[in-house]
Amino acid sequence: MSLDAILSRIDDQMDDAVERLLELLRVPSISTDPAFKPDVDRAADWMVEALKSLGAEASKRPTTGHPMVVGHLGEGKPHLLFYGHYDVQPVDPLALWHKDPFDASIEETSKGKVIRARGAADDKGQLMTFVEACRAIIAEHGKLPCKITFFFEGEEESGSPSLVPYLEEFGAELKADLALICDTGLYDRDTPAITTQLRGLLGLEVTVTAPEMDLHSGMYGGIAMNPIRVLSKALGALHDDTGRITLEGFYDDVPELPDTVRAQWQNLAFDHARFLGDVGLSIPAGEQDRTPLEMIWSRPTAEVNGIWGGYIGDGFKTVLPSKASAKVSFRLVGQQDPEKILAAFKKHMLTFLPDDCKIDYPHEKGSGASVMRLDNPAFEKARKAISAEWPRPAVFAGCGGSIPIAGHFQDLLGMDVVLAGWGNDDDLIHSPNEKYDLRSFHLGTRSWARVIMALAE
Repeated sequence: MSLDAILSRIDDQMDDAVERLLELLRVPSISTDPAFKPDVDRAADWMVEALKSLGAEASKRPTTGHPMVVGHLGEGKPHLLFYGHYDVQPVDPLALWHKDPFDASIEETSKGKVIRARGAADDKGQLMTFVEACRAIIAEHGKLPCKITFFFEGEEESGSPSLVPYLEEFGAELKADLALICDTGLYDRDTPAITTQLRGLLGLEVTVTAPEMDLHSGMYGGIAMNPIRVLSKALGALHDDTGRITLEGFYDDVPELPDTVRAQWQNLAFDHARFLGDVGLSIPAGEQDRTPLEMIWSRPTAEVNGIWGGYIGDGFKTVLPSKASAKVSFRLVGQQDPEKILAAFKKHMLTFLPDDCKIDYPHEKGSGASVMRLDNPAFEKARKAISAEWPRPAVFAGCGGSIPIAGHFQDLLGMDVVLAGWGNDDDLIHSPNEKYDLRSFHLGTRSWARVIMALAE
């Protein structure tokens, strides 16, 4: 099979590929809102038909929530599993959008043409780069060079409640030699990245109750315990003066970064001043003995994401509240166990809890980190293939976020996972006015064609 011919076909048919993507983006497949359930279902049908147009055997698979889409195409080795998700985030606040979030279109910007719509980058635009790469290979040569299974989820943005049960029941159909995921980004506009480290996530809500009811602070202040005082003191003690997290045993399962990986990251010359300056900050707030890039990619974190209690309306009210609450998240690395971290957090909170107060945890959810095995030759093959498409060579990178599906593929199906994506930091995923660079869609499609052909050699 001629790679050059495939790449030329991608170039020649890019307008048609973009039109297909725009059509998919116009389906408001918001998985978190029950009102959009018919639209999520419609997006699943669209994906089935897209796969069938390639010649794949494809169908919509029911779950307890939104459906999965599974397709099989090609034969021979290696057997590749490609994962993406067709659902999207809500669009609130709608008033901050410059146009209808689902009126997908091409816009000219100072940095070039972009595809503007909810889901353009996360993850419809990304997954369609792979689909269009397959389309070009088949159009040019009549078949794929190997077997590919497509696996598209409709609940990623709502926490994937059906995913693990589905993998446990039907995983045998999906098991392959290697999994591919396109839900990450470039290191910078000219430097692609294969993500080899993903942090896990523990998220929880905590509520401290002191008096049985809100009280007049003039009558009860000083004698009655204020739950905001309890909660803020406990949460403020999660970090010491050096930025380290104080939970007992928190760092027990945190590995040190291999020297080879550290050296590669240092060569990236990460500009933390610019990174922080873009959001109005200047000083790294993590562990003082770690580089800024380590803080983002390879070190665990503890953050208070929201805190509330008492009167917060206009004006002033001298109230001593009955309850105070917070939402807390931990990004986990290495072998950190969410359950162990949760237990350590609860123990920490109890040390600050007065005898006549009580504490509750209304919501708890966690997943572990994922670290890929770079000794699998597929990673270097993919890296070299992607490097040939972009101005600078691809790097093995970490990621501050969490993609639990990667860990599920490792743990439940025993597969290594190559995570490669073409997003940019300014794509505004999960925010108003989300976009995906037309360049990312184009070069991303060409990149996947290169990767498929390289892995099939």
